[in-house]
Amino acid sequence: MVLSPTTWSEPLAQPSQTEAAQNEEAQSTAAGPATGQPEIRRENGQREVFCGLTSIVWLHRRMPDAFFLVVGSRTCAHLIQSAAGVMIFAEPRFGTAILGERDLAGLADANEELDRLVADLLERRPEIRTLFLVGSCPSEVIKLDLAKAAERLTHSHRGRVRVLNYSGSGIETTFTQGEEQALMALLPLMPASDEEQLLIVGTLADGVEDRFMALFARMGLPVVRSLPPRRSTELPPVGKGTRVLLAQPFLSATARALVHRGAQLIEAPYPFGVEGSAAWMAAAATAFGIQAEAVATVLDPLVERGRRALAPHRERLEGKRLFLLPDSQMEIPLARFLSRECGMELVEVGVPYLDRQLMAAELALLPAGTPICEGQDVERQLERVRSERPDLVVCGLGLANPLEAEGIATKWSIELVFSPIHGCDQAGDLAELFARPLHRRGLLAFS
Repeated sequence: MVLSPTTWSEPLAQPSQTEAAQNEEAQSTAAGPATGQPEIRRENGQREVFCGLTSIVWLHRRMPDAFFLVVGSRTCAHLIQSAAGVMIFAEPRFGTAILGERDLAGLADANEELDRLVADLLERRPEIRTLFLVGSCPSEVIKLDLAKAAERLTHSHRGRVRVLNYSGSGIETTFTQGEEQALMALLPLMPASDEEQLLIVGTLADGVEDRFMALFARMGLPVVRSLPPRRSTELPPVGKGTRVLLAQPFLSATARALVHRGAQLIEAPYPFGVEGSAAWMAAAATAFGIQAEAVATVLDPLVERGRRALAPHRERLEGKRLFLLPDSQMEIPLARFLSRECGMELVEVGVPYLDRQLMAAELALLPAGTPICEGQDVERQLERVRSERPDLVVCGLGLANPLEAEGIATKWSIELVFSPIHGCDQAGDLAELFARPLHRRGLLAFS
């Protein structure tokens, strides 16, 4: 086992189930257009999703006192290195303990090797306060118990560092679920408190979070905290006075775990675009009994500026046909934004899995009869893409290049996770991310 300084490779397709399951396309119990609701169906088959290890790229920026050590292969190292765009001379806060042939064959004691690498790492990086051992496909295949390793290392380095573990394996997770796994590792360490507070859950860019904090303060909210925090050792408390506001739509297990600890979940659309962001902030204010006039005083100027910023991009997007393939769990809120605020026509909205409770507010805002596909049979979905010939397809990197070669404009879903797109102030930038590939396609056709 050797330590690599860090390091997108091809998306890891999930293993196929039985042939019958691959061909299954069961209709759900959701209502159709006759009742004004989206049409929801489920597919099971070969999937094309990005690896959960890539969540490290935004988590390590969020918590500069934490280090993420992937226990995996050289492919894992290259994946993270490429996704993060880290130069060879950089000193990032993540790395890969590369499992060699002796480790995989059981000829070397992987736990001893891991202990040695962690000791060397902590000696070289004394600023680390929380060390995450991140499981991968290779470490899970050889049944390396990283939970026990984390306990052992915490005891060995007691008072110096806290060692936690979670799985980022592409076998089990979509790429955004890696963040949820990390938050679930932190959640048992959160202290108990019944203090009245708003807890924003989900990683945001620091500048975006600062803006939200300032806006909530102007509305008169008492205490606003975030999970994950900016310092891994300063975890917010949770209890009966906590009201949870999800900033990201892929944190189902985290939301339920917080509710189990006594917190109350605020139902709201997600803060993408002007409409969603305003409704998201207004829902938080309402939960704390803030008067509507105070909320409007803060939000009305934001909404006006956001709509002005959106206007030029709507001109390019309006009337264009959009197909979202499942990848990031952000597909439904983005579809709502692009349909209602940018005037795009939704051909199909794919989502890896559909949490109806967390998506209730978003589903209510989608156009009646919007086709939603939960899960994926990638070949069938690609057949529908080729049949429909939409103006734009939002998908993972592994599908984007082949579709571009067939003359279909695409947008990488992973870029939407790495970009600061939350809030009214970012609505114009969010719309531009979708307008840009259409503009590029137009220039290529003209030339």
